[in-house]
Amino acid sequence: MSVATGGSEAAAAGGGGGNRVFFQSPPRGGGSGGSSGGSSREDAVSAAAAVQVQQRRHQQGKVTVKYDRKELRKRLVLEEWIVEQLGQLYGCEEEEMPDVEIDIDDLLDAANEEERALKLQETLVDCYKPTEEFIKELLTRIRGMRKLSPPQKKSI
Repeated sequence: MSVATGGSEAAAAGGGGGNRVFFQSPPRGGGSGGSSGGSSREDAVSAAAAVQVQQRRHQQGKVTVKYDRKELRKRLVLEEWIVEQLGQLYGCEEEEMPDVEIDIDDLLDAANEEERALKLQETLVDCYKPTEEFIKELLTRIRGMRKLSPPQKKSI
């Protein structure tokens, strides 16, 4: 920390006639000598700019896979809906639910709606409640979705 005294600046700012002492942090970046007595506002602005640059760098390096975020979000919402609906169909919480696996990519691989419906009916064969509405709604929700393939590594 360095100390700077201000004569005319202090008189103009404070209205008093005497000298004042201002405490000032040393300049960043290791620069030597010749500091122009920068204000704390300038320091705050430069610090904010540095934070923005760091955030931009962080955002650029954050995405490491090739998946489309919207598609991933849609998939997550669909999976949460499926878990909720299966809980209602089986009349229990997720932890107590029988081992039921609905593979969305497998359904998307099916040739047509009828084949998808058959796969779902086979998966839900142990359910004692009617599953037709669930199957119809699920088929409606996956319409237009794309299969998620594993990310491909870029060769250099």
